[in-house]
Amino acid sequence: MPSITSDSVTREDIVSSELSIGGVPTAAEGGRFFTTTAAVTGEPMARVAAASPADARRAVDAAAAALPEWAAVAPGARRAVLLRAAALLSERAAEIVPLMGREMGATAPWAGFNVHVATGMVQEAAAQTYSMVGDTIPSDMPGLFAMGVRQPAGVVTGIAPWNAPLILGVRAVVMPLAFGNTVVLKASEQAPLTQAMIVQAFVDAGVPAGAINLISNAPEDAALVVEALISHPSTARVNFTGSTKVGRVIAEVAGRHLKRVVLELGGKAPMLVLADADLDKAAAAANFGAFMNQGEICMSTERLIVDATIADAFTDKLVAHASRLTVGAPSDPSSQLGPLVHAAARDHVVELIEDARSKGAQVVCGGGHDGLYMEATVLRGVTKDMRIYAEESFGPVVGIIEVDGPDAAVESANDSEYGLAAAVFTENTSTGMQVAQRIKSGICHINGPTVHDEPQMPFGGVGASGWGRFGSKAALEEFTELRWITIQTEDRHYPI
Repeated sequence: MPSITSDSVTREDIVSSELSIGGVPTAAEGGRFFTTTAAVTGEPMARVAAASPADARRAVDAAAAALPEWAAVAPGARRAVLLRAAALLSERAAEIVPLMGREMGATAPWAGFNVHVATGMVQEAAAQTYSMVGDTIPSDMPGLFAMGVRQPAGVVTGIAPWNAPLILGVRAVVMPLAFGNTVVLKASEQAPLTQAMIVQAFVDAGVPAGAINLISNAPEDAALVVEALISHPSTARVNFTGSTKVGRVIAEVAGRHLKRVVLELGGKAPMLVLADADLDKAAAAANFGAFMNQGEICMSTERLIVDATIADAFTDKLVAHASRLTVGAPSDPSSQLGPLVHAAARDHVVELIEDARSKGAQVVCGGGHDGLYMEATVLRGVTKDMRIYAEESFGPVVGIIEVDGPDAAVESANDSEYGLAAAVFTENTSTGMQVAQRIKSGICHINGPTVHDEPQMPFGGVGASGWGRFGSKAALEEFTELRWITIQTEDRHYPI
């Protein structure tokens, strides 16, 4: 895990990363920094500026100062800048992919996927610069012309996590920028270098000085830095992707300051496999959904809710997939599962597996670990008294819950505080639609995996998975102000 450092780092292979405030690389107040370590080896990796609350306030000041210029840029010109940023991210893939591997243990396919999706997000945002349309509103007042007009909200603070650092770092800032807002990105303490590359790409693409700013901080300073960002008078919106625990804190701080937030939080995604499902397709989707990026995805399939009549056959097919997955170093192109992000994450997953095993669950696949590396693990016979039934694992383990019929499957799916992604497998489309509409989640896929995202789609959850939506047109509601403006075109009579 990153740790605060006060002495100098002398190894030549350790890089330095500064804040970016007003378009200028900037040292943190007092020259403070913290040292990050490589995910797999634990060796020192980077000397990263450790921002203070004062630094955070300076970043918001810079964004506020840049707001009039960037908001006034014509949509076509904003679009051109964003397209240049997308091209730069794509061109820099050869730097980003190994960097993600070192910072958070990403395999090459996952890191490459991050570049692909993040680039698509920027391109989609570029296409949306013309979407700030309003409407005319009929008025009962004679001679009154009324309009609903969309305008930039102001300064947006984006707080991004480590597990998909490029995708989620880009998502935190790109739609706000497309709509004429200015932004401050607070980088993850685990992946600050990857997220610094996002800001650099936008700066190099020609975003005006101060329109995008970067704050990095030591872990122990996070709460104070985040409060400084949220409480600043110029901050208009806050978006956060991360754990439900931290999301609740951010929502409370924002509520005290009456700041609007978008929260994308934890998940416990259910995949329902009904009796008539195509089991080959369902098993392949479950394997991908549960074990991609070793389960460190908010949409990861955590609960397989399977009709008891086909549970044996489905389990056999899933185990056949999962047992073939290759666990290995991020630098090995053949690796399909990399290491977990740190020892605490591994220990949490191991505890969930052991708790389930002690209460009667069968480990039908995997269960072993070596250091931070864990095998793809399938548990059968998961019940309510096991921790893994309700707790998010965020690791390469999935539990099979057997049920009797679609109604019981829906009841089990909704027996969770979370509600981000879900999936239903059935050969009957009508049944699939009926079941999907009854599941309490922001996202539901019929005959597809729980892990799926596209830049133009409304992305977000309900319950403990957060509120608000990212993604293209949905983001228009989150990151702009809808104003009522009128023009009185005829003489008006007043009663006094």
